[in-house]
Amino acid sequence: MTEPTPTPETFAEWIRARGISEVECLVPDINGVVRGKVFPADKFVSSAGSMSLRLPSSVFSVTITGNYADTDSDDFLYRDPDVSLRPDIRSICVAPGFRTPTAFVVADALHRDGAPFEIAPRYVLQRVLDKFSEIGWTMVVGPELEFYLTEINTDPDLPIVPPKGRSGRAESSPQPYGLESVTEFEDIIEEIYDNSEIASLQLDTMIHESGTAQLEINFNHGEPIALCDQVTIFKRIVRQVALKHGVYATFMAKPMESQPGSAMHLHISAEDSEGRNLFANADGITDEFRHFVGGLQRYLPEIAPLFAPNVNSFRRMRPAHSAPINVQWGHDNRSCGLRIPTSSTQNTRIENRLPGADANPYIAMAATLAAGFLGLRDKIEPLPLITSNAYLEERTLPRNLDAALKQMIACEPILELLGETFIRAFYEIKMNELEAYDEVISSWERDHLLLKA
Repeated sequence: MTEPTPTPETFAEWIRARGISEVECLVPDINGVVRGKVFPADKFVSSAGSMSLRLPSSVFSVTITGNYADTDSDDFLYRDPDVSLRPDIRSICVAPGFRTPTAFVVADALHRDGAPFEIAPRYVLQRVLDKFSEIGWTMVVGPELEFYLTEINTDPDLPIVPPKGRSGRAESSPQPYGLESVTEFEDIIEEIYDNSEIASLQLDTMIHESGTAQLEINFNHGEPIALCDQVTIFKRIVRQVALKHGVYATFMAKPMESQPGSAMHLHISAEDSEGRNLFANADGITDEFRHFVGGLQRYLPEIAPLFAPNVNSFRRMRPAHSAPINVQWGHDNRSCGLRIPTSSTQNTRIENRLPGADANPYIAMAATLAAGFLGLRDKIEPLPLITSNAYLEERTLPRNLDAALKQMIACEPILELLGETFIRAFYEIKMNELEAYDEVISSWERDHLLLKA
C-alpha cells in the first residue's frame, strides 16, 4: 500500500502550531540504528513534498561496527547513489529534551523514480502488511520492550554493573515487579514517562523486570509500522534521559552474564474489515489462528537472525533465563516461545517471546508476520499445545549467529516474501559483523588459556 505524499502545507501547519524550529528526519538502518539529518523547519517544509530530502543509500549497508558491507555485486555500494526521503506525517512528534524546539519524523527511503528502496526496514514491514491487506486482514500489534540501566562503562574490557539508585546502593539480587526497586529509579522513570508523553508515544505500563535495574515498558496495541516508529523513538528518549541522570540505558540482549536477557515480546492479533478478531470466536481459537501459529513454528527457527541479529542475541536464549529455546505454544505458559495470554475473545492474540530487545523492531515484526502469513497460506498445522515446562522440550532455535545465518539464507519462502535483495543485504551485513567478532580475543580466552594451554 503506497501512502500519499504529504504536502508541504501538511507539515507546515503542524510545525507552525507547535513553534518548531528544527526537524530531525529519522531513518532506521538495518540494525535499527537511527540515521538521518537535522533540518531547519523552513528547509524541511519546502523540501518535504519535492523528494529533495536525500541520504546516501550506503547508510543501509553500515554494520554495527561502523564498516560498510558489500551488499550488491554490481558495485552499487561504491557508486553510492542517493535515496530520497519521504517523511511520514503520521510519525511526526515533538522531540523532548532539546533546547531548540525540535520535532522527530520517520521517513521512508525511495529510489529516484519513487519506487521503495528494497532494503529499507520500514518498507520490508510494509511489504508483508500489504499481503495481509490483500486477504482483508488488518494486523494489530503490541510490543513489550525490556532494557537495563547500568553504571557508565567507558572501558569495554570491564563487565557491566548495575547503577546505584536513590538509596546510594546498587541492586544485588532479582527484584521482579518490585515497587521499592522501581522507586530507586523514580526520577529517571518519571522523566521517561514525561518525555514519552511529549512525543505522543502510546505507553501502557512500566514494571521492574527480573534483572538488576531491568525495566520493561508495554506499548498500547496498534498498527505495526506506527508501533515500530514508537519503539525507535522510545529507545532514543530512554538513552538520552539515562545519560542526563549519569547512567547508561542498554537494549543489548544479554548485557550481564549473571542476569536475564532483555526481550522485545510481540503481541499479535488480526481483525477483519468490521474489527472482529480473526483469532477467536465463541467456539474458541479459529483455524486461522492455528495456521498462523503453525507458520510461526515452521519458519521462525529458520530466520532467527531477523529477531536475534547479533552474536550477543544468542546468549539470551538459555533455559531458566526467562528466554525461550523453542517454538512450543501454550496458554499462559511463559516457558514457551509462543504464548497465548489470558484474555477475552476479542483480545485473543499470540505473544512471540523470541525477539531480543536488540532486534530492529521493523524487521522482527516483518519476520513474525511473514512466518504467520506463510502458515495461513499453506494451512500449516501447529504442534500440540503444551501445559508443561517447554524448557524440557527439544531446543529448535539455533545456538549461534553463524548457524542461524546459514539457515536464514536458505529459507526460500521468506526470501520471496521479504525480498531476496533485502535478505541478501542483511546476510552480508551480519557476516561482516561476525567476521569482525571472530577476530577478537576474549577475556575468557586470556583467563583460561594464557597460562594453561
